[in-house]
Amino acid sequence: MQIKEKSVSAQLKEAVRDLYDDYAQAVDDQELDRWVGFFTDDAVYRVIARESHALGLTHATIYCEGIGMIRDRATMLERVAVFEPRVLRHFITGVRIHSASADCIVASGNFLIIESLFDAEPQLLMVGQYQDEIVSTGGELRFKKRDAIYDQYRVRTTLVMPV
Repeated sequence: MQIKEKSVSAQLKEAVRDLYDDYAQAVDDQELDRWVGFFTDDAVYRVIARESHALGLTHATIYCEGIGMIRDRATMLERVAVFEPRVLRHFITGVRIHSASADCIVASGNFLIIESLFDAEPQLLMVGQYQDEIVSTGGELRFKKRDAIYDQYRVRTTLVMPV
């Protein structure tokens, strides 16, 4: 049985909001080992253009299928990749639960990400919407599917950190 947003408990709304906030904090603090822990073993994580998403296309700027690919991305960023140091700040608004059942929560939220590089003024990195499928695993909420759907037609700089 599914329930709609208006009948979702305040406790579930708070738990989903905390999940979004904790996720953003892990990325902003560049705690990539912690970031990996927000996903289920069979998770799909995509950063995808709005146009591609609307057309049902599956190619994405970042595409990870399964925890192995997500973990590889984190490991690559921490140990292998060379990029200019940066600070990200995620701002998430409009978190909504569209449906919830014993098996899955379908939720969304708007995001704005500001990037600060050492020698430049902070700039808008990305704006868009998360569309998520969330499950409870071991008593904790985790993303089974996370689509970060960005609104702009091009990515301003190299997309380094998770969205």
